Amino acid sequence: MVVRRKKKHRKYRGHRTYGYGSHKKHRGGGSRGGRGKAGLHKHKWSYTVKYEPEHFGKRGFKRPKEVVKKKRSINLDDLDKIIKELREKGKIKGKGLIEVNLKDFGYDKLLGRGKISEPIVVKAKSFSRIAMKKIEEVGGKAVVE
Repeated sequence: MVVRRKKKHRKYRGHRTYGYGSHKKHRGGGSRGGRGKAGLHKHKWSYTVKYEPEHFGKRGFKRPKEVVKKKRSINLDDLDKIIKELREKGKIKGKGLIEVNLKDFGYDKLLGRGKISEPIVVKAKSFSRIAMKKIEEVGGKAVVE
């Protein structure tokens, strides 16, 4: 390819200031009021207000970890798998309504993804609306503790 225009640093070789006027005007960070984000609280305050208003300070509130309680949840299809595995291992015998307490498995809430194959009585702290509906459609019960 043919070079049609010389780069600035080639063009200005041999000329002391490279097109910046006086040699004093093109120095380090001093000619731009500091490097990077220096002076955002001082002489570059108007820039901060216009372009980065969220730069300083904190917003909101962080709750202490010991106060935050996370609900462990399980879906209907996962619960159905657990029941089938327990039946295969021989821990659940006979037919009829099986009583399942989610607390024993370490869960707090039952969610409604998937299907359940048999009627069961489920005890839990909370249920999703869809999970309750699906359990009752099969002939089971959802008991809130």
